[in-house]
Amino acid sequence: MKKLNLILLWHMHQPDYRDYVTNEFVLPWVYLHAIKDYTDMAYHLEMHPQTKAVVNFVPVLLDQLEDFEEQFRTGEIRCPLLRLLAMPDLNHITLQDRLYVFDSCFLSNHETMLNPYPAYKRLHELYDTFSKRGDRELTYFSGQYLGDLLVWYHLAWMGESVRRNNEFMMRLMAQSQEFSYEDRLQLFKLIGDLISGLIPRYRKLMETGQIELSTTPHYHPLAPLLIDFSSARDSQPDTGLPEHQYYPGGRSRVAFHMSSAITSHVRRFNEKPTGIWPAEGAISTALLKILAEHQCQWSASGEGVLANSLRASHPGESLPDRNHYLYRPYRIAGETESVTCFFRDDQLSDLIGFEYAKWFGRDAAENFIQSLERIYHHTPADENPVVSVILDGENAWESYPYNGFYFLEDLYGMLDNHSYIRTTTYRDYLADPGNTANIQTLPALSAGSWVYGTFSTWIGDQEKNNAWDMLCAAKHSYDLVMQSDRLTEDKKMQASRQLASCESSDWFWWFGDYNPAHSVASFDQLFRKNLMNLYHLLKLPIPPAILAPISKGNGQTDTSGAMRRSS
Repeated sequence: MKKLNLILLWHMHQPDYRDYVTNEFVLPWVYLHAIKDYTDMAYHLEMHPQTKAVVNFVPVLLDQLEDFEEQFRTGEIRCPLLRLLAMPDLNHITLQDRLYVFDSCFLSNHETMLNPYPAYKRLHELYDTFSKRGDRELTYFSGQYLGDLLVWYHLAWMGESVRRNNEFMMRLMAQSQEFSYEDRLQLFKLIGDLISGLIPRYRKLMETGQIELSTTPHYHPLAPLLIDFSSARDSQPDTGLPEHQYYPGGRSRVAFHMSSAITSHVRRFNEKPTGIWPAEGAISTALLKILAEHQCQWSASGEGVLANSLRASHPGESLPDRNHYLYRPYRIAGETESVTCFFRDDQLSDLIGFEYAKWFGRDAAENFIQSLERIYHHTPADENPVVSVILDGENAWESYPYNGFYFLEDLYGMLDNHSYIRTTTYRDYLADPGNTANIQTLPALSAGSWVYGTFSTWIGDQEKNNAWDMLCAAKHSYDLVMQSDRLTEDKKMQASRQLASCESSDWFWWFGDYNPAHSVASFDQLFRKNLMNLYHLLKLPIPPAILAPISKGNGQTDTSGAMRRSS
């Protein structure tokens, strides 16, 4: 009987928020997503052992989770928000700390994470009233107000599975106000316990065969661009490029990120990853060659990349109906044929990422299943289609009521009992000899990402290209110093880690006036701080250009900017 193979890939990633000079966490998003999203996503899988999925952990995220675990174990907290949560007396904190609490503790989707809670909403209304009169007015807020605000922010960012199953959480939600220092301390401890349990939970799901764990080059670099800036012109021939013609030693840097990611994966999960989800689903022939050299069996990208590649492979021909080309795996002719490529269904992935949050959970789950059933009936009768649904496993749920709890519960429940839709993983799919007949050959690959099938989110406009030029100049200085005897081996290792963080794709994502100004300012500052730290480690003066902001963003946008539609 014909089957539809559904592969859900949940991509878990946060960039490196650590200042490598002070060792402080500049932003709290790693531990907030840990207690909200990584806990819930593990819970839904644990509750539905028949549902299979691929979970992709970027190593730099796992590094930071282990960093937080160590902080809780030693008591040396290097995250300002967590320090304030556990501070005994909030009446006498500095004005700077007060402002930090106010700036931090209302950052969320207010429709789903603030307005549903009357006590939290009242705290925001009080702040909104007094903040209009200037910062000095905020000194009149009591320590009790600050304590309640800190607790409510963490309650709002807590996973729904924790809120429903932890008695202490139930008591805090019911109490709603006048939280004591003991309450805050117990909440602080719960956060530490949740973080320390995350990697073991996913390892257990892997060991039972329910999930496949995949990885990404270690610090999430936009690998095709590191290898060759001109790969951006595969999909956009007229795109502008940085003044530097190439990133110095880019191919060796991508190989470094790959080797480091595999070493990280083996250390944490006791096996080599079978496949690689490249940062932003960005692939090129040059990157696939590196994946093949590291014995990777599969990789994946966006539907737009496949469409562009088919057009490049068959110039002058119109694309057939997507049901006749999308739901198959591919290999690229030449040296990369050992790597099987899968391409996400952009429409289904974007429904989960952007649309279903507006629906009732069960209606959304039923619509998703019906969409899969239509694919089943419209694909060739002699093929078992493979449908890849790939998206963030974290950012989407902030827009859903109850963190997507009802949608995921209903979706997994329906998949468990469906007669011809079966969830699987890329490793299991490729291990089945019956699926090899479905693998097609692409004569040519058009480099691109899961966003629009291009690299325009990371390169092309003046601000992004300026950032690339700053990074290229820093890498050139890095190469010169590393070839000299100026640094000790320990300092060279520190500089290497700092450079790797500078190479992350995330910084380039945020530059541009289509992103919210508050977020752009944070990531702009962090990128330039990383470059400053690199020059400091290299014992070189900081170029004046790095001292000025690269991008300002757009103060009018209502979107978070952390996710982008594929088309």
